[in-house]
Amino acid sequence: MKFQLKKRLLILASFQLGILFISFLIIHKITLLSYINISFYISAALLFTSLLIYTINTGFFDVMSKSLNLAFTRGNGKRRFEDIPSLSELVTISQKPLLFYGSITGLCMLIALFFYYILRT
Repeated sequence: MKFQLKKRLLILASFQLGILFISFLIIHKITLLSYINISFYISAALLFTSLLIYTINTGFFDVMSKSLNLAFTRGNGKRRFEDIPSLSELVTISQKPLLFYGSITGLCMLIALFFYYILRT
């Protein structure tokens, strides 16, 4: 249990350091506004990727992917529709870590946004 917590905290810290590094690399200085902007993009990418993986794992695209696979491999022999593996069987990535890290990064962004508006007034 302690190993998992240390691993998650290390990954979260690396995300935050990566955000600061990207901010320094692009804008050449680290400001609260640049942190907010870059963390928004990173958290949005993580959350949208986790939602896409969740949608694939539910089987929403299975029939379409099987049909396209059957149509593009039509001349390669006699294949049945049932023999083609579904997309949800092929994609075995869990969306939970991406959802967790995207949510925490988004929460840090919201906290920074709160402080940004308090400091502006």
